[in-house]
Amino acid sequence: MSLEIQQLTGGYGTMPVIQQLEFTVPAGSIVGLIGLNGAGKSTTIKHIIGLLTPMSGSIAIDGKTLASDPDGYRAALAYVPETPVLYPELTLREHIDLTIMAYALDRKQAWQRAEAMLAKFRLANKLEWFPANFSKGMKQKVMIVMAFITDAEVFIIDEPFTGLDPLAVHDLLDLVQEKRAGGAAVLMSTHILATAEQYADSFVLLQDGKVRATGDMAALQAQFNLPAGTLDDIYMAMTEAAHE
Repeated sequence: MSLEIQQLTGGYGTMPVIQQLEFTVPAGSIVGLIGLNGAGKSTTIKHIIGLLTPMSGSIAIDGKTLASDPDGYRAALAYVPETPVLYPELTLREHIDLTIMAYALDRKQAWQRAEAMLAKFRLANKLEWFPANFSKGMKQKVMIVMAFITDAEVFIIDEPFTGLDPLAVHDLLDLVQEKRAGGAAVLMSTHILATAEQYADSFVLLQDGKVRATGDMAALQAQFNLPAGTLDDIYMAMTEAAHE
């Protein structure tokens, strides 16, 4: 399944923050969503996951939209937020059970996947813990486990490395690559440009609420006339041009 954004304009109230966005996250690919703070990355993600309603344009997963097929759209989508959101009264075990129920997953298979990830993220002995006992990094790992045990075909990952130790970053990137290899579409917003350059297949560069450039590294290098430029070079060229 692919995620398709067409002529998306939206924001808060009557004030548009993003304007006429158009890009695709193909199945079996990782797309990096790149931009300065305030460029519109979080607003774009909030529209994709349904927290904000577009003023105009459309967002579809394999042709399904929130308006036409809300259950199908939500079942196809998994989300890892920048700031972990957990229920204080539920244990880690209960959070995983809640995810299994919400996505109507096969309980045995889902728990097999969960147990493997819990071991990977060193949380296997924390199943009876409540969120108050977790560090920020541990909470982020819980969010990752809940998203990646699903059968979602589109993963939206917002600044996923915040609070994670280097080993956990490596483990998360392994999971992302496994999902890509399995045919999932992954949209990952991050300021860690070296990691994005290494793992993403293509990029969407946002500037002032608009798409400034899209494509793989070769396409971006051509658009910014930087034939040997890194993603960091391209990012700096984009921001410098904005202040001229």
